[in-house]
Formats: sequence, C-alpha cells, structure tokens
Amino acid sequence: MEEYLQVVPSEIEIIKQDCEKKNSEFGKKIEQLEEEKMHLRLDVDVQKLETEKLRKGKNKAEEDLDSLKTDYKKLRLSMRTAGLGKTS
Repeated sequence: MEEYLQVVPSEIEIIKQDCEKKNSEFGKKIEQLEEEKMHLRLDVDVQKLETEKLRKGKNKAEEDLDSLKTDYKKLRLSMRTAGLGKTS
C-alpha cells in the first residue's frame, strides 16, 4: 500500500504540475509579447522619422512655392513697369 501511494502523485502534486506548466507557458507568451512590443516600438520610431522627413520636405516645398510666387509677382511688376506685357 505504501509503495502504491508513493508512485501515484497526489491531487495536489498534479495541480502543482499543471500550474507550473501553465506558468511556463505564460512566461513564454510574455517573452513573445515583449519581443513583439519591441518590434512595434521600432516600427513606430521608423514611422516617426519618416513622418518628420516628409513634414520637413513639405515645409521646404511650401517655402519654395512662396518664393516662386514672390518672384513671379516681382517679374510681372517689372514687365508692367518696362511695358513688356502690353500687346499691340
């Protein structure tokens, strides 16, 4: 009888083993989620850099457009002053 009791794990041992197994699975899942979180942070950082680069490009294009508009107005004014814009 004593040998039989030693071989068969008690209900508490079975529950303990199940808990340890689930704990191990949860630990692995946490590691996977941490790694995924790190990759997502890297993706976010890359997207922020690209957004900033595009924003700077847009601002530069807007400045260039404003400069062209100013130059165009000056040119039109110069043409009018010189009388070049008139048709006969």
